[in-house]
Amino acid sequence: MDFEFKPSRYPEELIKPMREELTDLGIREARLPKEVDAAVLEGKGTTLVVVNSVCGCAAGRARPGLAMALREGVQPDNMISVFAGADIEATQRARELFKGYSPSSPSIALMQDGEIVYMLERHEIEGREAPQIASALREAFDRICTPVQ
Repeated sequence: MDFEFKPSRYPEELIKPMREELTDLGIREARLPKEVDAAVLEGKGTTLVVVNSVCGCAAGRARPGLAMALREGVQPDNMISVFAGADIEATQRARELFKGYSPSSPSIALMQDGEIVYMLERHEIEGREAPQIASALREAFDRICTPVQ
């Protein structure tokens, strides 16, 4: 008997609130690979790419930490999210662009000219609380993102 692995998709009604936590922050969803490419490869300036997830560390650490980091100060020029387990092809495309990093969800990347300039991986999210994640992201934004003149 041949077995072919097919990634499952989470039911949309389950993940809708998790998607909205990010879209309410002004982060656009990229549900298709071409939307990831448009933001990362064709976008100007710095692009934040969030790999969203249903896991507890996304709910209790990554999304709240990101929300805190985006409250004030310098921010990325573009912000997108893909949802692991739902936006399968878009998530795969984002991960292809994360050269040198293993697949990780949640994760948060800052990219310029299609290259990663900062990455916060799951193992770095799991061991921190939301304020610590916010602080790490805030520091990266201040160092990498261009202030609005």
